[in-house]
Amino acid sequence: MVGNWLKTSLLMAGIVALFGVVGGALGGEQGMLIALLFGGGMNLWAYWFSDKAVLKMYRARPVDAAASPYLYNIVRDLSQRAGLPMPKVYIIDEDQPNAFATGRDPAHAAVAATSGILRLLSERELRGVMAHELAHVQHRDILISTIAATVAGAISALAQFGMFFGGRGDNRPHPAVQILLMILAPMAAMLIQMAISRTREFGADRGGAEISGDPGALADALLKIEANAKRIPLHAAEEHPATAQMMIMNPLTGASLRNLFSTHPATAERVSRLRAMRPGGTARA
Repeated sequence: MVGNWLKTSLLMAGIVALFGVVGGALGGEQGMLIALLFGGGMNLWAYWFSDKAVLKMYRARPVDAAASPYLYNIVRDLSQRAGLPMPKVYIIDEDQPNAFATGRDPAHAAVAATSGILRLLSERELRGVMAHELAHVQHRDILISTIAATVAGAISALAQFGMFFGGRGDNRPHPAVQILLMILAPMAAMLIQMAISRTREFGADRGGAEISGDPGALADALLKIEANAKRIPLHAAEEHPATAQMMIMNPLTGASLRNLFSTHPATAERVSRLRAMRPGGTARA
């Protein structure tokens, strides 16, 4: 837990620094001050409200035992196995099979699954996926991913609207510098997300296998999800690509620049590691 709080603190510090660098380059001292204040405020907002913002972006609807007993009971059973508080459960009305977890800590966690994944996977496979999401909750790394997803979009917006900073005359950056920052700042944000997300996914795969006791179920689910996610768009993710790293599988379709900076490890490697685990969730000798 201490390690994850350290990662969160370093992430927040890095984000504020990136805001300051972009602001200073675009607007001098005044621009840096405005950007630093904006970055600090954005971090505070992201800590308390980013989970609600992401769920709203995906138009996720809350469900309970009466509205969706199938999904709700799976999550409840796995939460009990993991020794976690029962998270809020949401369904996203999208055809692409995918899922994610969000929230600042286990007591304020939420898990969301698309209607597409509920139709595609068997109960055994769905348990593997939801166990993976609960492992993110258990490892307390969902705050990191949610903050990274929310603030990466803000960094891109800051670079895009740099012309509104107060640098004037000799203090105003060369147009070429502005254009370069508009390109490089979002790329830097994506690199931050990549560094965080790939190791998190491997850890959640292992943790999910331990929670469910069935690593093969998650491996089978990942292969099904990947095959379908490549051809079925997830509209909310296409509209908000910074949130893609929160998903169990990269939701972005097509060979775009976004996919060159994939925040997810190769599915084949994930499946290979899961297959090497014993049915009880432990690695083979």
